[in-house]
Amino acid sequence: MLKKSIYLLPALAVTLFAPSCKNMGNDSFQKTASGLEYKLYAAGKDGEYDVKDVAKVDSTKLGKVMTFEMEYRTEKDSLLYSTKDNAMPVQIKLVETPNKGSIEEAFLMLDKGDSAVFKINADTLFAKTFKAPLPPFIKKGSFLTFFVKATNLQTEQEAMADYPKLMERQQKAMEEKAAKQAPLDDKMIQEYLKKNNLTAQKTANGVYYIITQPGTGANASVGNTVSVQYKGTLLNGKEFDSSAKSNGGNPIEFPLGQGQVIKGWEEGIQQFNKGSKGILLIPSPMGYGAMARGADMPANSILRFDIEIVDIKNTPAAPAGPAVPGL
Repeated sequence: MLKKSIYLLPALAVTLFAPSCKNMGNDSFQKTASGLEYKLYAAGKDGEYDVKDVAKVDSTKLGKVMTFEMEYRTEKDSLLYSTKDNAMPVQIKLVETPNKGSIEEAFLMLDKGDSAVFKINADTLFAKTFKAPLPPFIKKGSFLTFFVKATNLQTEQEAMADYPKLMERQQKAMEEKAAKQAPLDDKMIQEYLKKNNLTAQKTANGVYYIITQPGTGANASVGNTVSVQYKGTLLNGKEFDSSAKSNGGNPIEFPLGQGQVIKGWEEGIQQFNKGSKGILLIPSPMGYGAMARGADMPANSILRFDIEIVDIKNTPAAPAGPAVPGL
């Protein structure tokens, strides 16, 4: 799938926890009545972390917003998502939940300053929380391990007031990461081109493109809807996606300029016209960045797409509708 949103319950392992914890690593997982496995730690006055017992949920927390730093991993320790990579913590409104055994129950166990490790059944998590099918790289019946630290507890109004600051911090951090990563990726792409005897052109933002079969007419542009057949691979040749597998062999169709695909596609597709075929080599800041997509796509992956532009047409204007308050 090319859309930027994946399983965006944003999710840090050892670095989440204070380096000094008297019992961390030596204790075993505890289990709730619902089957949720956990290790819970509270910061003491001496700055060290101690194992914490789970008491009844403090009802005064309900309705407030808890801020978390966290990551989650597969049973084979493959990182799926991390707030450290995304430079954005998770903010969750605490409510009583019927999703016992899933991450919502886990959140209610934490107080500000607590750290924890949770083992969540993957089937339960995707069915109840993500409301999505289990992805192919996660084994049915397996567990995902969450490493969580609760950093703040606020009213909704306080959290909303802080949100623009968090967004600004994230934007700055992501720009700094991209600025550091871009020259590294560019060097790797140039080495790849040389090794494979390919000659490419480069866009302003570092996307390389090769037209292997010219098409006809004007190039695609913002305001057009394009239909594209594609196959996506890493530079090592490992395929991670294709229209043949993800869309039943049919081309995918999307409007340019509306952020429905990664930036590298938004820019790269505009170098092609109807009927043309070619290759896109996309540096990680223009792809999925520092976000890993399971075991098959590490963080900072450079992407190769072999594409065919099946059709280009004008995007129809959205019909005017009644105003919706608050939107």
